[in-house]
Amino acid sequence: MAKLIVNGEEQEVKLPLTVSELIKANNVLQPEMVSVQVNEEFVEREEFDTIQLNDGDFVDFLYFMGGGA
Repeated sequence: MAKLIVNGEEQEVKLPLTVSELIKANNVLQPEMVSVQVNEEFVEREEFDTIQLNDGDFVDFLYFMGGGA
């Protein structure tokens, strides 16, 4: 088993694992709207299916929201 830090919390995962697979495993709400950082680098959406995660990676799921007065 490998360990990832996902949104600040440690998770044990089985490798190989892609960003898309991690999104599904974490039941991310609105996956079509989420941005992902791996080790503080943004991952392009078209790479979600091909980027392989590694033991010790830091992954953040981010949502950018607009708003105003």
